[in-house]
Amino acid sequence: MKKTIGLTGSIATGKSTVSNLFSDKGIPVIDADVAAREVVQKETVGLKKIAVFFGEEVLNDDGSLNRPYLGELIFNDQKKREALNKIVHPLVKDNMLAKRNDLFQSGANIVIFDIPLLFESHLETLVDQIIVVKTSREVQLSRLIARNHLNKKQAIVRINSQMSLAEKCKRADYVIDNNGDLNDTEKQVNIILAKLTN
Repeated sequence: MKKTIGLTGSIATGKSTVSNLFSDKGIPVIDADVAAREVVQKETVGLKKIAVFFGEEVLNDDGSLNRPYLGELIFNDQKKREALNKIVHPLVKDNMLAKRNDLFQSGANIVIFDIPLLFESHLETLVDQIIVVKTSREVQLSRLIARNHLNKKQAIVRINSQMSLAEKCKRADYVIDNNGDLNDTEKQVNIILAKLTN
């Protein structure tokens, strides 16, 4: 039985660490952020649709996406942000499913979909089970402040813009507590892997 496992968490809970641990154990990981970059590369349908909707100004001289400019356009405009999501999300979904099908055909039995906003984007139907990576609020805050060079207020705004971790944990099949060290996290990954492969 082939399984697709959704891996998610919240900002600065250490989802990438867990993703890398699965990868190191030979479990293929398909990253939604990578897919999102791929579908808007030069000459892609995604980039053409964005240029049609937002105007040629979103393109750099070499025909690539001017990310800072697009970011400014959508940052304070919810309608434009939703329009961009309508263009990009279906393409990301197709990209990830195509990669997964290739992996399944090549003999993989488990594929991880690393999707930061799995619940927020309502993508639960893409996966068979869900792993949520959690930390305490204090650990999350201190990691985010250190990683993104933010002050406490900025960090809290970013954390609060996502669905609460408690809510995500309620909806998860497995929860990895990433408050400890790497060995502790790896032990939890091994336990989940043993369950998934039985």
